[in-house]
Amino acid sequence: MKGTGIVRRLDELGRITLPIELRRTLDVGERDPLEIFVDEGRIILQKYEPSDIFTGSKENLIEYHDKKISKDTIRELAKIAGIIE
Repeated sequence: MKGTGIVRRLDELGRITLPIELRRTLDVGERDPLEIFVDEGRIILQKYEPSDIFTGSKENLIEYHDKKISKDTIRELAKIAGIIE
């Protein structure tokens, strides 16, 4: 992990502001969704990228009932269901 030397305080609502330099470097724009992870007492923010709910793939995604599914997963499920060979 690389330190930036940047320190920010939480406001009364528990919010922080990400400096513009970080947002530019990481290509994070206004209203971009960020994923939050916790790892051994650390809070990790990562730009959210949709992925297949079954495999985690980020390629050829289709939205179905507000969920992302890849075309490969759809084909595999169709095979399992006996719809296609």
